[in-house]
Amino acid sequence: MKTMASNQVENYPDIERIIQFDFVRATEGAALTVYRWLGRGDKEKADAAASDAIRGMFDLMDIRGEVVIGEGLKDQAPGIFKGEKLGKWTPQAPLYDIAVDPIDGTTNVSKGTGSSLSVIAAASPEPGVECALLDIPCFYVMKLAYGPQVKNYIRSLGVDCLKLTSPVDELLPIIARGLRKRLTDLVVCVLDRPRHERLIAEIRSMGCALRLIGDGDVTAAMLPSLPGGSIDVYIGIGGAPEAVLAAAAIKCLGGEIQIRLWPKDERERQYLVEQGWGDRLDQIFYTDDLAKGGNIIFCATAITDCPGIPGVRFTDKYAITTSLLMRAKNRTIRKIETYHNLNYKTIRLRSEKGEKFVSMPKSEAFL
Repeated sequence: MKTMASNQVENYPDIERIIQFDFVRATEGAALTVYRWLGRGDKEKADAAASDAIRGMFDLMDIRGEVVIGEGLKDQAPGIFKGEKLGKWTPQAPLYDIAVDPIDGTTNVSKGTGSSLSVIAAASPEPGVECALLDIPCFYVMKLAYGPQVKNYIRSLGVDCLKLTSPVDELLPIIARGLRKRLTDLVVCVLDRPRHERLIAEIRSMGCALRLIGDGDVTAAMLPSLPGGSIDVYIGIGGAPEAVLAAAAIKCLGGEIQIRLWPKDERERQYLVEQGWGDRLDQIFYTDDLAKGGNIIFCATAITDCPGIPGVRFTDKYAITTSLLMRAKNRTIRKIETYHNLNYKTIRLRSEKGEKFVSMPKSEAFL
């Protein structure tokens, strides 16, 4: 007798059409579970809660998922880690490489501020591809992200005309011309960090509009590629796992991200050499290097308000979530607003080995 999984694969050769909505349920569950930690100043407990909800949803999914990019490497936070198996792992279930950030913007959640998401990217490796999402053994990378219009403009000129290693006073005028904007109208996003002090001063000296963010650079990197996105280019040094998650989204949107490894000290540089990355320290990686093939799914649910994506909201009866769901194969962008009836809505938590009802936060119970 054929298993249900083998029948699914036979009847639905494009199995991602079905599975993609379970990934959304995972990020929705994380966002709803995390909401009670909003503004409480404990980002580790928030991260643990999000991870618990994501694991719980994957326990219901008939896939063979392996985490190739997890989180917790930079700050030893609780999380979902590289090598972890997610899904039921029945013999005929589809295989996925998974990149996950239960909370992109943990500091924002702990402070109760905006721009925090729960994010998952999943890729089913195509024949000849060992791993569809590149695992980079480095804490930080240099990043440059821009949208499809700029990408097409650069192609018309030759790809070497724009590289993230070029001076910023060369990069930004090219991007502005690609967008048919004046340089002073160009909106540039940078993480507000001491390491970017010189970069920020250079951008300001050019007269560009600058948007500084405290956290959440997956969102920032994909915004230039989103229709109606509020920034034109993202530039600076940020987390390596977040770069690959952003690349999965950008692959679905037709934009481009460039990265280069940025070892923070000589010790990390030597570690990268020992890991076999010595000849790649100066290499520029593009979107297709980071997220390979067309079988890529990206989904994210806003925890707190992000540009164009409202965070979790509560009424007297519903919890309302807003999610993005995208596929690289057809570049469809779905913006999903979901009303979860609080009288019935449950979230599967691995720690509980079962379902738990969503409760309205105390701060909102009196509204």
